[in-house]
Amino acid sequence: MIARLLCATGAAALLGCAGATPAPTPAPTVRRTTTLSELRRQIDSMVALPEFRNAHWGILIVDPDRGDTLYSHNAGKLFMPASNMKVITGSVALAQLGPEFRFRTTFVARGGVCGGVLHGDLVVNGRGDPSVSDAMRGDAMVPMREIADSLAAHGITRIAGKIVAGENVFPDSSLGYGWSWDDLRDAYSAGVDELFFDEGYGRVVVRGGAQPGAPVTVAALPSSRYPVVRVEARTALAPDSGAVGSGGRLVMSRESQLETHVDPASGAEVLSGWIAPQWVDTLDVVYPDQNAAYLAALGQALSERGIVVTGALSPAGCGASGAASTVPTTAQRLEGGAGATAGRDTTATTPMDTIFVYQSLPLRDILRAMAKPSQNQIAEILLKTIGLERTGVGRADSGSAVVARQLLAWGAQPDGFVLRDGSGLSRYDYLTPETLVHTLAAIRHDTAFAAFYDALPIAGVDGTIAGRMRGTPAQGNVHAKTGYVANARSLSGYVTTADGRMLIFSALCNNWTVPVRDVERVQDSVAVGLASLRLDEGR
Repeated sequence: MIARLLCATGAAALLGCAGATPAPTPAPTVRRTTTLSELRRQIDSMVALPEFRNAHWGILIVDPDRGDTLYSHNAGKLFMPASNMKVITGSVALAQLGPEFRFRTTFVARGGVCGGVLHGDLVVNGRGDPSVSDAMRGDAMVPMREIADSLAAHGITRIAGKIVAGENVFPDSSLGYGWSWDDLRDAYSAGVDELFFDEGYGRVVVRGGAQPGAPVTVAALPSSRYPVVRVEARTALAPDSGAVGSGGRLVMSRESQLETHVDPASGAEVLSGWIAPQWVDTLDVVYPDQNAAYLAALGQALSERGIVVTGALSPAGCGASGAASTVPTTAQRLEGGAGATAGRDTTATTPMDTIFVYQSLPLRDILRAMAKPSQNQIAEILLKTIGLERTGVGRADSGSAVVARQLLAWGAQPDGFVLRDGSGLSRYDYLTPETLVHTLAAIRHDTAFAAFYDALPIAGVDGTIAGRMRGTPAQGNVHAKTGYVANARSLSGYVTTADGRMLIFSALCNNWTVPVRDVERVQDSVAVGLASLRLDEGR
């Protein structure tokens, strides 16, 4: 319905409409360039459609080099930005920390090292490194194994103690302020902590038995040690199940009905429900304890490397006849993690020596892993890290205070933003299109702009807009961040016109009741129109 109305309002040049037939895919090729006056009329007509009478639209388009506002509609009004909040978090992180910033995880011996034995605990002091993940390393266990190799290279073959989390540098809640309770079991709502493994969640592969009533088996990935799963699920046939297939596999309308919940007493994930015989299903499971997940993966890597963790101190220790060797401090780059038991170090009296420091991938790479797929947990870690690095306190509110000061320095109005988290998952975040455009304009003049620009999704190419605006002048041209939570859809970024001018735009919409794709069509149409624009014609 919306596509037909857009065609009727004169937006055909943007949507590639043919008669009254809606386009089955995102805006097809624009056949001619658009003048600014035409574009303004088309945007006005689109946001004024009857279907959007209950919606709240905010659009701002500027030519930053000439200082011209090309189009403005509710640009000073506050909107729930959803993941457009990552524009703010990412740009401020680059400005404050720099594109080569690396997270540091320090591995410390609490006790002497002699004869290949660490006579004490291995303390892991994390600062939120988000790069130990399948997404960034191909397999989150790869860096863990490299850290185990580094421990071995330092001559450690046995740890006569435990492996514990060290400093609590992120002392506030692991969850963002105002996150929806109903979403907390979903991977995109995983909490964050100083030690962070594989974006805060793992996968549990569930296999049905050979026949109804046979045991169900599970395997956790990427670490086999976490989460701990207690199986209460059963192998069973579903009501109205189909016949046995040619390979002996059941063909069913619903292959499995599985769910998990955390046992508050043991902390184990309890798998319940049923799964068909010989069927395989995979569940995403949010880690109930982020530090424990990291340490468990580290312990697995140490075990694979042959490093034994006893969990108890050696009675002999390093006596006078065999003085403990002092472990040198190093700052070489290591790409990995380490491993084993849980708990947090609470002992401040025992002398400790740094064994080595693991440094993450650079922020420019981490930003790409955040912005293109719109990864929430990296944004939350960046917000806390901004606070930690600039105020000494790794809390979300400390980071937000730094971000607010930066936005004001960039020209945003004091009433143009409300910051409650780093990702935009909170429904208490608010931004104006003006604030977003100020930010996009300011970071464009920063030395880190290339890292920011390259991290944004590219229309028709990658990220969250890989399937949008294909076959139009926007494809491969528009670099923009999307945003989506219930009743909030955003698109803000950069576009180069047909005559080679880079423009900045922000198109936000809240509180609609039409299908989401109808909102996206308007935002895509704005971007396509800008890409086909010749600014010096028909202003």
